[in-house]
This record gives sequence, structure tokens and C-alpha cells, in this order.
Amino acid sequence: MEKNVGFFEKVFRLKDHGTNVRTELIAGFTTFMTMAYILIVNPITLGAAGLDVGKVFTATALSSLVATLVMGLLANLPFALAPGMGLNAFFAYTVVLGMGKSPSFALTAVFLEGLIFILLSFFNVREAIINSIPNNIKKAISVGIGLFIAFIGLVNAGIVEQGGAILQLGNITSGPGLLAVIGLIIAGILLAYKVKGALFIAILVTTVIGYPLGVTTLPDKIVSVPMAPYFFDFAWNDIFTLDMFTVLFTFLFVDIFDTVGTLVGVSTKAGMLNEKGEVPKAKQALLADAIGTTFGAILGTSTVTTYVESASGVSEGGRTGLTAVTTAGLFGLALLFSPIFVMIPSAATAPALILVGLFMLTPVKEINFDDFTEAIPAFLTIIIMPLAYSISEGIMFGVISFVILKICANRMKDISIITFILSILFMIKIFI
Repeated sequence: MEKNVGFFEKVFRLKDHGTNVRTELIAGFTTFMTMAYILIVNPITLGAAGLDVGKVFTATALSSLVATLVMGLLANLPFALAPGMGLNAFFAYTVVLGMGKSPSFALTAVFLEGLIFILLSFFNVREAIINSIPNNIKKAISVGIGLFIAFIGLVNAGIVEQGGAILQLGNITSGPGLLAVIGLIIAGILLAYKVKGALFIAILVTTVIGYPLGVTTLPDKIVSVPMAPYFFDFAWNDIFTLDMFTVLFTFLFVDIFDTVGTLVGVSTKAGMLNEKGEVPKAKQALLADAIGTTFGAILGTSTVTTYVESASGVSEGGRTGLTAVTTAGLFGLALLFSPIFVMIPSAATAPALILVGLFMLTPVKEINFDDFTEAIPAFLTIIIMPLAYSISEGIMFGVISFVILKICANRMKDISIITFILSILFMIKIFI
């Protein structure tokens, strides 16, 4: 055992990051549990576009495994990756069903996106974007992601649902809503007693409680044989068309700023930013995203991106790539033991997401609210993310308002060249 601990210490420098093997393993399990839903949701979403659900399940697990493994080993960061929600919906409902394009056309766009991102990573373009974001907006991104991820948890559990003017309180006296409330109480008590792995334990206990409530369904079998994924199912003849350019641009835009937002937000909360406010090994982290997207497209799934649910593992103390490697290993196991992982209801993971939302709010204390050229952009970043259900839209509103207010206040010196260019690109995105 000591030999194994020594190996992990050498590879991941655990002591330098103030963590240990046990903490990292629990963090990896917790991250996986909060994002395992993608193994079901992504195949169902892309299945609506005509792709085979079984093949997409395999592609989802494999692309998540590879991308997260690259993140852990190359960047030594505790972030997990998988096909992104929103991007898969755009793939299925806009490109295929809306525009009438073939699934192969959409996969080609994702593949090209991945290749472009690999090039951008080598030339440090995306890293420069991360470093150009003003510090107050970086802190606001963490807070906005906190509200966003809590909102996801509330919706997944049925505690909040569509109705009333826009939203209303769901049914919390039975079913998933009740189970989520019970899980929230369990997690809260464990956190109050400072129990290590509180969120992970709460997920497991809540899953068990869900059985007599009729929410957790026991699987008919434990082991399953994965179906072979797609392989290079691309529409090469459509590469130089206007439609391909439009679809490709949308994939590129949303993925860049979803990933940038997640890296900045979770790193800020974890205290991982360096003295210049930069994400450590951002280049390697972004390369993991690019490799995952390219590999995923080859196997037949939509854009792979860094997951905001990584915040749950960070909240459990995950600080190194061992957290990511653990999550990657669980995606591998899911290929064979998918019935076990699938049985965990979203109501059991929702409390973890809701409480992670609380944990992500702490940087709000460091935002300068006395200077309105800083406070207003920060506020817009925070509020737009959950209300627009988009990390990238929150960043967009924050950066644009930052530049406009600084110009109007005759404080151009506060605006970097890259920040100014980003604001122009954001405004073009709004009006085209």
C-alpha cells in the first residue's frame, strides 16, 4: 500500500496540493456520481437525431474516459469531461432535426471543431482568453456557476418545475422531490459534522432510501456487454459549405466559453489560481478538451467539454489529477457495469449539486461591489448563467458590460486588448 501511495505522490504531487489518496478517490467517485446521468441522457438525446442509442452509450463512456484521463495525467487537475449538455441538444434538435442535416454532417462539424481546438491549444489562443478575463468577472463566474449548478440540481429533482409565471415549486411530498429533500437533509447533517466524503455518502444513502419510495429501480442484471461505437462516420462532401461553417462556428463558440467558464469558476473556488489569477496548466487542460472532442466525434458522439459537476469533487477536497483519473476509471467500469450506475436516480445526486452551489458562492465576498464598472459586469455574469441556463451567455454579458462601462467611465486602461476583442466577437455573436 505504501508503495502505491508513493507512486501516486510522485505522479500527482499530492502533498504539494494538500491532499491524499483517500480524499482524491472519494472526490473522483463524487464527481462521477454527479455526472453519471450523461451516460443515459446523451444517448437518448442523440438517439432523437437517428443515432443508435447503444453505440452512443459506448462512445459517451469512452470519450469521457479518454478526455478525463488526459486531464488527470497531462494537466494534473481534478476536472472531469464528457459530452456536453446543450451542445448535444444543438446537435440533435437544431442541426439534424431543425436544419434537416444528417447525423454524419453534425459529427463532421464536431470533428472539425476538435481539430481546430487542438491547433488553438498549441498556439495558446484559448489560454490567452482565460488570462484576459478580468479578476472580478473570474470570481463572478464561480458564483454564477454555483447558482447554475444548484438550479440544475433543483430542476433534476423536481423541486423546481415549469409553471406559475415561469417557475414554481414542484411536488416535494412524494417521489423524486421528497427523496431530494431527504438527501439534502442527510448531506447537510454530514457536512455539519464535517464528515469526510459527505456528498458521496449522501448520494449512496439517498439512492438506498429511494428504493422503498419507488424512485430507485434495481437493475435486472449487473454486467452488460457494450455495443461497438461508430467509427469515422463523417460527411466529407459537406466540409466547405456555408451550413457547415455556421454549425461549426456555433459549436466552437459555445464550447470555448463553457470550458473557459468551468475551468475559471471551479479553479477560483478551489483556490487553485496562481498569483496572476491564471488557471494552472490551462494549456494542457484545454488540450484534454480538444482531444476528447476529436476522439468522441470519431466514435459517434457530440462535443466533449469540461463538466461543471467537477465542482462536487473539488468540494470533497479533490485537488489533483488523481481525482480525474478516478472518475475516468469509473467511466470505464460503466461500460461493463452500466446497470449499476444507471440505477442511481437524479434525485439522489441533486442534493450534492445544490450544496455545491452553496460552496461555489464564497468568492462573492471578494468581488468589488463599490466600483460599479466592476460590480455591474460581475452581477450580470452571476445572474445570467442560471437564468439563461448557460455559462457562456453569462461570460458574454459580463465581458460586454465590462468593456462598455470602462469606456464610458474613461477607464480604457483597465481593458486588455484581448478583452476588447472578445467583447466585439460577443456582440457580433448576438446580432448574427
